[in-house]
Amino acid sequence: MINIEETLLLLQKMKLQGMANTYKSAISLPQINDLSAHELIAQMTQAEQQFREDKRTEIYLKMSKLRYNSVLENVYCSTERNLSKDKLIELADCSFVVRSQNILITGATGCGKSYLACAIGRQACYLGYRAMYFSMLRLTQKLQQVKLDGTFTKFLDQLNKINLLIIDDFGLVPLNNDLVLSLLQILEDRYQQKSTIIASQLPFEKWYDYLNDKTLADAIMDRLATATHKIQLKGESLRHKKLS
Repeated sequence: MINIEETLLLLQKMKLQGMANTYKSAISLPQINDLSAHELIAQMTQAEQQFREDKRTEIYLKMSKLRYNSVLENVYCSTERNLSKDKLIELADCSFVVRSQNILITGATGCGKSYLACAIGRQACYLGYRAMYFSMLRLTQKLQQVKLDGTFTKFLDQLNKINLLIIDDFGLVPLNNDLVLSLLQILEDRYQQKSTIIASQLPFEKWYDYLNDKTLADAIMDRLATATHKIQLKGESLRHKKLS
């Protein structure tokens, strides 16, 4: 005779929590006798797959440290904003991650650059890609820390495991040559291997001035410019709209 509790415990011990949940639900229903063994196993297998995907997404989202809990469905598209639904749909499947392409987002304060970047990052997590968010301030602090404690190479190795790196507020923190060189090393490792999103208030043509070293700036922009989606958000601040 089948011992239901022992079966449940065995499934849990084998870390098949999705199958255990479905089995427990199924045996409590009167329709259980109408299910064939094949149908029950199929349901349990599908449930286990969904459980693992949901768990993975939960872990990826926690690791990403995204600034905003934004989703692509809530991103405002309009001609005035210079962002079309077609462009959003193009990015939504995250095929740009598969192709190791970058996204550069510029626009004035409050126009939704960070929100859009985080929405794309969240979508990437949903689709099974690792994402990680840094503000420029946090990134420079992290770089200074790992340089001091001798773990810079380890940090680079960690970033290389990230499918989508998001750098926000690019241009707001002064950079010395050592930090610019560190940024170049990060982008060099990711070049044609991983994807990066950079969001900035500075127009693209001002990025050279910000990086402050022509040789390093040329190298950085060269690595960013290849296979890049450029989004120049326009219009008034969305924050002001919310307050009005």
